[in-house]
Amino acid sequence: MLGILGEEELDQMVRDYIESDQSTTPIPARTSKPRPRKSQSILQDILSEATHIETQLLDKVLMCVGSGTGEPSSLKKWVVTRLQMDGYEASLCKTSWVSTSGHKIFQFTGGYDYIEVMITDQNFSGKTTRLIVDLDLRSQFEVARPTRTYKDLTNALPSVFVGTEERLDKIISLLCSAAEASLKENDLHIPPWRKAEYMKSKWFSKNCNKVSVTPISEPGSDASEEQKQRYMLPPSFSRGPITSSRLIMS
Repeated sequence: MLGILGEEELDQMVRDYIESDQSTTPIPARTSKPRPRKSQSILQDILSEATHIETQLLDKVLMCVGSGTGEPSSLKKWVVTRLQMDGYEASLCKTSWVSTSGHKIFQFTGGYDYIEVMITDQNFSGKTTRLIVDLDLRSQFEVARPTRTYKDLTNALPSVFVGTEERLDKIISLLCSAAEASLKENDLHIPPWRKAEYMKSKWFSKNCNKVSVTPISEPGSDASEEQKQRYMLPPSFSRGPITSSRLIMS
């Protein structure tokens, strides 16, 4: 009898232990995935990667642009001429390239021109840095029927760009990815010329020729105020003290 009671008590003790252990075992908390960063936040981080040299050049370019407008080609030549007069090693670059579709049946040729400025560090290593100046960067990323999210992103993008190849590469990748998402959301086809590879060819194509620029007179000095404002800073930015976020913004 004692043996039987002992076994029953032992079984009960085992059950009590198991139930007690299960009841006290903490239930893992649901781990929420971190929200992906908004594209605008990423863009602002890229824009804020500033150097003093780039900031100085940006202000110089804005002064050149503000003193004359007109046809884009004339304006670029005017800016190059003014920068050269101020001692900058500035050039007008023309790129060209051939891009194929996914099936390699169709070929798309492209061409683009922008301003290149070579900056040499006189204080330390003597390293030369290539800066790209684009007077109408924002329009390069316009797409049909943009979503509100993409429209806000492109509005945050500067028209006048001054910066390194690395920062421009980041911007292109970010904007092209957002453009594809915008087109897909509207059930629109993504054309080859909206892909990042094609867009990067505009500034990074190996087939790049430097065009000689002869001194020219101030272009479009009688241009309307509306035309001039096209190249100025977005409404959210003032012409006050320079901040890092203004590095490539206009």
